[in-house]
Amino acid sequence: MAFIFKNLSLSSSVFFYAIPLLLSYLFMVSHSQYLTNPTPFSSINITTSNVSAGGQWLLLHKSIGVSAMHMQLLKNDKVILFDRTDMGPSNFSFPSGTGCRQYIDTHHRNRTITDCTAHSLLFDVISGNVRPLYVSSDTWCSSGAVDPNGTLIQTGGYGSGIRKIRTFAPCDDRKCEWTELPVNLTDGRWYASTQILPDGRVIVVGGRRAFSYEFYPKTGDVSSKRYYLSFLEETTDPYEENNLYPFLHLLPDGNLFIFANNRSILLDYKQNRVVKELPVIPDGIKRTYPSTGSSVLLPLKMNGSLDGSDKPEAEVLICGGSPPGAFNMSNLNRVFVSASNSCGRIKLTDPDPKWVMEEMPMPRVMSDMLLLPTGDVIILNGASNGTAGWEDAANAVFNPVLYNTYEPDPNLRFVVLNPSSTARMYHSSALLLPDGRILVGGSNPHEVYNFTARPFPTDLSLEAYQPPYLGPIFAALRPSILTIEARDSIVSYGQMFSVTFMLSVYRPDPGISVVLITPSFTTHSFAMNQRMVVLDVARLENLSAFAYKIAAYGPPKTTVAPPGYYMLFLVHAGTPSHAVWVKVQ
Repeated sequence: MAFIFKNLSLSSSVFFYAIPLLLSYLFMVSHSQYLTNPTPFSSINITTSNVSAGGQWLLLHKSIGVSAMHMQLLKNDKVILFDRTDMGPSNFSFPSGTGCRQYIDTHHRNRTITDCTAHSLLFDVISGNVRPLYVSSDTWCSSGAVDPNGTLIQTGGYGSGIRKIRTFAPCDDRKCEWTELPVNLTDGRWYASTQILPDGRVIVVGGRRAFSYEFYPKTGDVSSKRYYLSFLEETTDPYEENNLYPFLHLLPDGNLFIFANNRSILLDYKQNRVVKELPVIPDGIKRTYPSTGSSVLLPLKMNGSLDGSDKPEAEVLICGGSPPGAFNMSNLNRVFVSASNSCGRIKLTDPDPKWVMEEMPMPRVMSDMLLLPTGDVIILNGASNGTAGWEDAANAVFNPVLYNTYEPDPNLRFVVLNPSSTARMYHSSALLLPDGRILVGGSNPHEVYNFTARPFPTDLSLEAYQPPYLGPIFAALRPSILTIEARDSIVSYGQMFSVTFMLSVYRPDPGISVVLITPSFTTHSFAMNQRMVVLDVARLENLSAFAYKIAAYGPPKTTVAPPGYYMLFLVHAGTPSHAVWVKVQ
């Protein structure tokens, strides 16, 4: 666990700046009704107090031309977004004579379609510009992970893309494009999930009628095989399935947590052996696609053992979903039953892990769950009735919810935040940005783009949610990173490195944390490869009135933090800095 510094000698000038901060804090507390009973967004008069308490929504683009079914943040602060290629034209045309592709429309009498529109975009987080990208095969309901060099490894899809492997290497000269590899996946992977592994490989698990897993890269030996996993077949419900896009989390002991339907296992993928079957999550709710809940591995906090022998606690939180039969009811009968408001939390490092159940303020299906730099979880998007699928849900949920991970009283863990004015239903997505905001886009619960459908037309907008910690009253508490004192910004396993930063007002309790967060691949309410590691801190130095240097140790081993690019945040008094990119190796 990170060390806390409570006896740092500070210049008295700091306290001069603390007085207005204290007054602002007292004002916020006196208006704390916004924390639990937010006013509808349309009627809020945005002021410093209520923006800080409930967050703020910002429209970035009214239309980017493509529905953001899938999202991946890259190491150069660009986000690659894409939907599918077999559903007709998007609203972003390539220049005349370029970017055209032909495909067989299997949904409508096998017609040959010529499509000269983009189905993938590159969004520049800093400038706000978008650039169209050409993708050849169909990426519908696919998966992805970023390799140790920062390249997106993108797997599967539908039809022509069901066994394809694509890569996208980030660049700054506008020349990078999708690359489709000549080698294929062994099994078709439609609705599969991926996880980056300690050795830099990617494991691809499941998919429709794919009761197996396999690895990338394909090396011509055992890595080219597929491995049958009976658990995936056992968790398939007749007609409804309810085991697609399984939740995957790499644990500090090297085993892989796999959750499908309402069951979960620990898999030793090296030996193709199930190490443990965990208890069934109580209450009978189905949690994976199409009864889509969401899942996160809660922050891994180091505890001073640099050799990794004393592993950090590992907890998984799963929220939302739908009851058995919900998909049949919505898909066949157009009856949208209530989703679940329950969450299950399990400490997998306990000798005998058990699910502990909690309740969200409202039922949710198809919601995204993202780790914030503070260690809390934000839950946003989705609906309160129905399931995932084309037009299979009703009653959009507009309010995000904050889950306070470290709050000891379960009754106080959930906080309702300010609502968006945009419904984010099926095929929406969200991810954490380096500045601490949440990028949100997508929502197309229809077979093709449909802008006149009611009540949920196709949405091509892109917006950002600013969590409460970005409120102006916390500006004085926000660290600003100056330099990373590590060669080429490389954080080595178990080795000390330093970060210099500026801070207007230092609060010794709770002090400064140094955290690493992976950029996630988000689709269908699951942020794949999402991971947060709270590093051990060695010392904190006060260099001047507002300048500091903090020394921390890199992660102890690859099972705690697989190699690759991470966002490094400093968190002070619940307020994160803007992240800088580091490479862990």
